[in-house]
Amino acid sequence: MIENILTKKQASLRVKLTVKTLISTAIIILAVVLPQIAHAAAGAQAGITLLPMYLPVLLGGCLLGPVWGLGVGVLSPLASFLITSALGTPMPAAARLPFMMAELAVFALVTGLFSKKIEKHAWLAFPAVLLAQVSGRAFLLLAVALFQSITPFTVTAIWGQIKTGLIGIVLQAAIVPLTVIGLKYLLDKENSRD
Repeated sequence: MIENILTKKQASLRVKLTVKTLISTAIIILAVVLPQIAHAAAGAQAGITLLPMYLPVLLGGCLLGPVWGLGVGVLSPLASFLITSALGTPMPAAARLPFMMAELAVFALVTGLFSKKIEKHAWLAFPAVLLAQVSGRAFLLLAVALFQSITPFTVTAIWGQIKTGLIGIVLQAAIVPLTVIGLKYLLDKENSRD
């Protein structure tokens, strides 16, 4: 979505890279801060229930496209882990980190694949987010099934976490597309003034 807008404005490669880097950085910061806020407000269970890191990553894919979205999906949990480890309470836990990086990469990649269509028809963010959520959660289950002999997780435990996180998934399935629609409306309004 952002790429198409910048291309229409005939932005230089330097401007495109700067804008995408700033948006990516803001999304990664949001992905680190939101879980901290959720845990402070609702306790440790908030992460599993509300999945606060997933929201900015889904948004990042919609806005930035598949390549930059993939980067945001991989870097968000890694940045969170590094920052929170330095503070003494790693989030996500080290054992969960590679699985979460892979899952969020799928989330962002799938929504990113829709970004050009979303730029034309913002309502397509709804199916993009839903497909990303199903794909990411399925990929997580598959990864745990493949590596359960070397990981502390089981498919049954992850399935339980997925069911617990349905509240977060439903909230994100509404919040992310509505945010994208709102941003598109504002950007279209701004472009009509130019």
